[in-house]
Parts: sequence; C-alpha cells; structure tokens
Amino acid sequence: MSALSLAVRDSNTMLRRNLLHARRYPSLTLNLLLTPIMMLLLFVYIFGGVMSAGIGGGTADRSEYIAYIVPGILMMTIGSTVIGAAVSVSTDMAEGVIARFRTMAIHRGSVIIGHVVGSVLQVLASLVLVGIVAVAIGFRSTDATALEWLAAFVLLALFALALTWIAVGMGLASPNAEAASNMAMPLILLPLISSAFIPADTMPGWFQPIAEYQPFTPAIETLRGLLLGTEIGHNGWLAVAWCLALSTLGYFWSTSLFNRDPK
Repeated sequence: MSALSLAVRDSNTMLRRNLLHARRYPSLTLNLLLTPIMMLLLFVYIFGGVMSAGIGGGTADRSEYIAYIVPGILMMTIGSTVIGAAVSVSTDMAEGVIARFRTMAIHRGSVIIGHVVGSVLQVLASLVLVGIVAVAIGFRSTDATALEWLAAFVLLALFALALTWIAVGMGLASPNAEAASNMAMPLILLPLISSAFIPADTMPGWFQPIAEYQPFTPAIETLRGLLLGTEIGHNGWLAVAWCLALSTLGYFWSTSLFNRDPK
C-alpha cells in the first residue's frame, strides 16, 4: 500500500475509535451541548422581551430577537462542543494511549486526524440539534438562497475545524482532563463578549474593539448576513481569515506537541 493509502486507512481507524468512545460515553458531549441550548432558551424566554426592546428601539419583538440571537448561539455551540476534543486528547495523553500508539506501526498523524475529524463531525451533529431547537421556538430564514445556505454551512464547518485544531493543541498541552477543560473555557466565554447577544456598537466605546475584532464576531455577523440578509461588509473576509489563521496555528501547535519526545 502507498503511504497515502496507509494514512487514510489508519486515520479512518482512529476516527472510528473516537466516534465509538463518543457513543459509549455521551455525557461529556451532552453536557457541552446543553450550554448553548440553555443560553438560547434563557435569552429568548427570560431576557428576550427586554433585549428585543433595547435592540428594536423600544419595540419588544421576541421573534426578531430569536432571529438575531440564533447565529451567535450556533457559533457558541461550536466553541462549547470542541472542548470535548481537548478533554479527549488530554485523557489519551494522561492514560498513555497516545504513547502506546507512537510505538505501533501506524501512520503517526492518524491519531490527531482521528480526533480532529471526529470532533468536527460531533460539532456538525450538535449544530443540527441546536438548529432544530431554534426552529422549534420560532427561528425562520425565509430569504436565504440555496447558495447562501451552502456558504453558511461551509463557514460553520471551517470555524469548527479551526477551533478543533486549537482545542487539540490545548489537550496536548494540558497535564490532565481537568486542566484541558479549564484551558478551553475561553472558547465558551468569547461568544459572550461578541455580537452574539447584542450589537457591538451598543457596548462601551473602549470595549467595542475587543468585541469587534475577536474571532467570533466576524463569523457571527457573516452567518447572520447569510441567513437573515443583513449587511456582511468586511466581516466575510475577516471570518475566513480567522478560520485560516486559527487552523494553521492549531495545526502546527498540535503537531509540534504531538511529535515532541516524551519526557
């Protein structure tokens, strides 16, 4: 077999292993998935009236706020779900599984690839579930074309891939699963200080640059524009640039940590 065939075969084996672990131990994925769903329900049904009145200039329209908040919740779902990848990788490192894989006649990169692809698939499944909840409580995107839906899916997949590589690096750098979970907490916190729940221009002036130029806000505004027809502006290329930059950083960080000689 060629080197490429061996890499594909071994990566597929590692992917099946990670998906099997996720199926046998679903509690971590479910706990991480509950966070964006609870945030969606909380902000729609508890704070929705006040928040929609603030954004709408005094007119409380919960349906408009649902449309506004769902793109942010979808991005938040990505950030919360990929924490599972950090915990999973850190657990494999702490238990010596990855050290054992290093001694076996398998493609070296297949271990990380299996974690990355498995995590992206779990993220996409989580996005579908959160999307179903959003539709159930009233979210509609009637003006989006098929091409815009495709672009939205590609953006979500790219963002999931980028954050997964970062999460894998965090898992490899952490001494245990608890440390990996704590290190990955910014992936949940960053959406809270983005334009996910309120427009960035309503924030204090000194805080607006923080909200506008972090990774989540351009991605959220681009997704919002694709699904709701709002203006995207420069957010489109900023979102793609963040995805490429984070993917590259996460890839080189993860591979350097994985290839490092054990102490």
